[in-house]
Amino acid sequence: MFWQAEHRRHAEFGEGIRDQFSVAMGIAAWGLMTGVAMVQSGLSALEALLMTLIVYAGSAQLAAVPMIAAGAPLWVILAAAFCVNLRFVVFSAHLRPYLMHLPRWQRMTSGYVTGDLSYVFFARRFPHPGQTPEELARQQAYLMGNCAVNYLAWMGASVAGVLLANAIPTAWGLGFAGILALLGVLSSLASSPLRIVSAGVAGAAAVAAWALPLKLNILVAIACAVALCLLLEKTPLFRHREGGGHV
Repeated sequence: MFWQAEHRRHAEFGEGIRDQFSVAMGIAAWGLMTGVAMVQSGLSALEALLMTLIVYAGSAQLAAVPMIAAGAPLWVILAAAFCVNLRFVVFSAHLRPYLMHLPRWQRMTSGYVTGDLSYVFFARRFPHPGQTPEELARQQAYLMGNCAVNYLAWMGASVAGVLLANAIPTAWGLGFAGILALLGVLSSLASSPLRIVSAGVAGAAAVAAWALPLKLNILVAIACAVALCLLLEKTPLFRHREGGGHV
């Protein structure tokens, strides 16, 4: 985990902190808005705090909150959260060769604290796994520096949003700040033609299915984007551009 002294002895740990600081304000705005939204949707402060501390997945929390408020069945809420977080299966598969030398508990905790932008920064900084134990240690130090800022910014702001939900005026426009943060994440991840297509299809499907009850338009958007991309990545055009079909 990021508090271990062995990471801090590498210069890459500080580099990871500096890189993640560039987006920390957006993450904090998103976390604050999520904390407020959970309480204002009917969750108690304790329930919202537990959801923040245990789940640690902003997109899943934001997807689940309106469904909880609408009285959706548990299986629908779980299915939506599962679909929203499917991207972490891809993240984990990519990070596997970087972390396989670690004990299982460290691999699991590293996966838990790794967020979207932590993964993006790490993948850009280290496109290939290290070949020696020292290189792998430096790469992990960078990842943990990234994750430290991401985790503290999110948790601190989200807990503040839960505790101050009834004191923060709606005129502050936290929803808009959260949207801006999400757009920042989307822009960082839209690094290939297939990812851009998936974002466009998901957005169009979500709007087209807006009238569905229980916020099921979220599931429709995810299903449409995944289905279309699975078909497109088999075509010669996208297989060539994606370097073998990896989304």
